[in-house]
This record gives sequence, C-alpha cells and structure tokens, in this order.
Amino acid sequence: MKTLAKTPVTIVTGFLGSGKTTLLRHMLDNAQGRRIAVIVNEFGELGIDGEILKQCTIGCTEEEANGRIYELANGCLCCTVQEEFFPVMRELVARRGDIDHILIETSGLALPKPLVQAFQWPEIRSACTVDAVITVVDSPAVAAGTFAAFPDQVDAQRKLDPNLDHESPLHELFADQLASADLVILNKADLISPEDLAKVRAEVAEELPPAVKIIEASSGRLPLDVLLGLGAGSEDHIDGRHSHHDHHHDGDEGHDDHDHDAFDSISIELPQGEERVLMEALTQLVVKHGILRVKGFAAIPGKPMRLLIQGVGTRFDKHFDRAWAADESRVTKLVLIGQDLDAELLESTLRKALSE
Repeated sequence: MKTLAKTPVTIVTGFLGSGKTTLLRHMLDNAQGRRIAVIVNEFGELGIDGEILKQCTIGCTEEEANGRIYELANGCLCCTVQEEFFPVMRELVARRGDIDHILIETSGLALPKPLVQAFQWPEIRSACTVDAVITVVDSPAVAAGTFAAFPDQVDAQRKLDPNLDHESPLHELFADQLASADLVILNKADLISPEDLAKVRAEVAEELPPAVKIIEASSGRLPLDVLLGLGAGSEDHIDGRHSHHDHHHDGDEGHDDHDHDAFDSISIELPQGEERVLMEALTQLVVKHGILRVKGFAAIPGKPMRLLIQGVGTRFDKHFDRAWAADESRVTKLVLIGQDLDAELLESTLRKALSE
C-alpha cells in the first residue's frame, strides 16, 4: 500500500475531435499492470464510451450514474464527471493506496489552467501532483488554419459558454490549451504532408516555452514511458503561465466550472440495417444538421460481429470489434452530438433510411 508518495495525475486536453479519447484508450490498453483511474469529462454517455473502452480489454461497467466510480477488469478505475469534479477526486484520494496514476480527460473547450490550479488546494495537493498536462493537437486542422475539425461549431459552442470571453477567437483558446502544456502531441500526423507537419510544429512551438516537448503521433499511439512519469509538478508553476483567460478565474476558489457541455447529446436505438445505407444516412445527417460527433455500434444483418462506429464531422472510423453475445439484442445504439438537435427528426430519418 502506498501511503506517502503523491499520486501522479495526467491531464489530457485539446479540442473536441483532436483524439483525446483515442489517446486515453491507448494508454489504458497498454497499462502493463499500472492501476490507472480515469476521469472523463466529455460528451456522450458512459454506456457508449464504456462499450468503446471495452475494446481495450478493460470492461467498463455498464451502469450509467454520473460521478460513480467503476472497477475495471484490469484493476483500473473509470468514472464520468459532468459537474462534480471534487467529490470524485476526494474518493480517489481516499483510495490512492490502490491507484498508481490518475488520468483526466477534459471536455473539448475546458481550459486546463484553472483545473491545474485546483491541485494547489491543500486537500488535493497533499495527496496528488500533476505529472503533466498533455495537449492533443489536431494537426490537419491547424494546417488548414481552423484549429478544430469543425471550427464553426466549436466557435458556436465557445459563444454559448459563459466562462469564456465571447470576443476571443478560436486561436486564443488554442493558445490557452498550449499555454498550460508540459507535452504537446501533434496527432493525426499521418494525415498531412511532411511539409505541412513542419509548419504546424513551427506554429505550435511559437506558443510554447522552449522546455516543452512536441512529439508527433498517429491515433495517439505512443509509448506510455513517453506519456507518464514526466514529473512536471505543473501545479507549482502554473500561475506563471500566461493565458488569455486568466482574468476570468480570479477569486474562483472552491468552484469548478469545467462543465462546457453546450451541445446536445442524443441517444438513438435502431434496428439492424445494411452498413452502406447506415453510413450514407449518417454522413447526410452530419452535413445537414451539423452533427459534430457520432459514437456507438451497429447491428448488420448476416454479420456475427458488432460494427463499432466513431465519427468526427464527416470522417468516420468503423470496424467489427467483437461477436454478439448469445443473450444480447442485436440492435444499433448511437450517440449523436451537436447543437440544437431534433432527436425525433434524426431518429425518424435514420429509421426511414434503414427501412427503404
């Protein structure tokens, strides 16, 4: 049992769609005996995210209760946090003898600096230290000058967020995510040319102190030795890191405002359907209704395995992940994330497409 050493905490930040969840899944899948606790502050439901996490062989519990902590098959822990960050941290602190590392995945617009500053509070500081803030960058989006996969929708989300300066352009939010970083990952490096990647690296480097390392990755695949054990002690020097939104958090003690869920999250259950028809229908919905993310799995007639689906904008990743269990209903379950979504319209459109 560990009783004296502080538990290291890694905070993973970056815009929605940059690849934070993929990086987190990679880290859990390669835990190699480390007992990792995960706090996910993201859109979607634990049922869907839990299903996806299962593909890392960790088996996240299916119950959906916000803030609950779930035991995972490999000794790790998992929970979602939408509002109550500190009660979960207190519970993890109480169990820190069973934990080797804590991972926190922030929501798409959460500014990391106030979260890091929370680790200066005596109750947490005595038990935990921020091992590193890792900022995940969507390299193709930065190369295109948009910083996020769907800049208009992220910008709309920004304008609805009462914690953000509504005059701040997306570039300032991007700069603030870099301002707190101890490590920057240029993700999706395989999707752009070496020349464009070099430009992205140079642009990112302009926002960083010289000591902050920049590394490239595809789908977040990096050795855990590179990601964990950095020993940055970020809470000790975070106050000296300038960001565009510093003035918004003066006197903010005792308050957590990391709930940036300005988008709707809609769960849809559908009957089996042809893969091509479903993917075409989803693509059309994304374009027409500005859907930002699609997560879930589908039942395809005649296929003994589930089709796992993840989409950012019109970019979809899909693969058959596991066989259906004998006692399992072969249905399609999807979570659609966007702004001002009409759940009934979206579901009826998909049902009509699948029935034709």
